[in-house]
Formats: sequence, structure tokens, C-alpha cells
Amino acid sequence: MSDPSPVRPAVPVLDVWCELQCPDCRGALDDLRALRARYGDRLELRLRHFPLEKHKHSFAAAQAAEEALEQGRGWEFVEAVLGRVEELDRAGEPFLVEVARELGLDAEEFDTALIDGRHILIVDADQAEGKAIGVSGTPTYVIDGERLDGGKSQDGLRERIEQIADRLLAGPE
Repeated sequence: MSDPSPVRPAVPVLDVWCELQCPDCRGALDDLRALRARYGDRLELRLRHFPLEKHKHSFAAAQAAEEALEQGRGWEFVEAVLGRVEELDRAGEPFLVEVARELGLDAEEFDTALIDGRHILIVDADQAEGKAIGVSGTPTYVIDGERLDGGKSQDGLRERIEQIADRLLAGPE
């Protein structure tokens, strides 16, 4: 007989639905840095991709972020690209490869990954899952089944995420 109580992961997960050409996502960076500083490895921040059609380089940027994750520097890459959204708007894929080079990543492998599309399925799956759960813009956060939309305003979102994370880390009542 199985235990009817839900099984919770040992570490709470915060899914961050993000788009690397999105100024609102850039605005969320301070909150994400604060959450990483507060919780460290006690809260898993998971990058989820939701490229928007209105940003022509966002799909390539999502693929590049996956390559950066594979090379062990995902969040650094995400922060570097979001910090320079205007350059991505102007330069497109060459800018993504340049950021990889600046971070000491294998830029040739980045270029190859963008050409061969090895990360397309991950980006497509994230986008499909996001649509299925009601993500319509970025940034959107999901923690413990609660969706928080940061595309309209970031006000109060970090505090709400912290309340949920603290509750999850405290364990069962």
C-alpha cells in the first residue's frame, strides 16, 4: 500500500521561465541573484525557456543558454546576455558566441551547437510545457505549483517566492 501523502523533492525547485531578449527578465536579475545568495543549494533555480516571437534572436539565445549550461556556466551566460539585451537585438547570434568567448567557454562549440540545433528539443519542450501551464510572458516563476507572473511587475514576487521556499524548507507541519 502506498503512502497517500505527496512526495516532495529534497530541495525545492523554482522554475524560472525566461527569455534572453526580454528587458523584464533583465529586471528580474537582482531578485534571482538575491535568491541564489539567500538559499544557495537549498533552492534549485531551474532555467526554463520561453522565447517570444516578437524577439527574433530569443530562440537562438535559448539554445545558446543550454549550451552554456552544458559547459557548466549557464547562469553566468544568462546574466551576461540579459545585461546586454540591446547588443543581442543588434548583433544576433554572433553576439551569443562572443559572450561565450568572453566567459571562457568553448565558442567554437557554441557556434556548432547553434548550427546543428542540438538543443532545439529542450527549448521546444520548455516552451510547450510553459504554454500548457499558462505561461504567457516572461519572466514567470513556478514554485510548489504556484505560478507567479513577473512580466507585469516584479513587485513582491521575490518575497512571495521566499515565503513558499521557507515553508517548503521547514518541512511538513
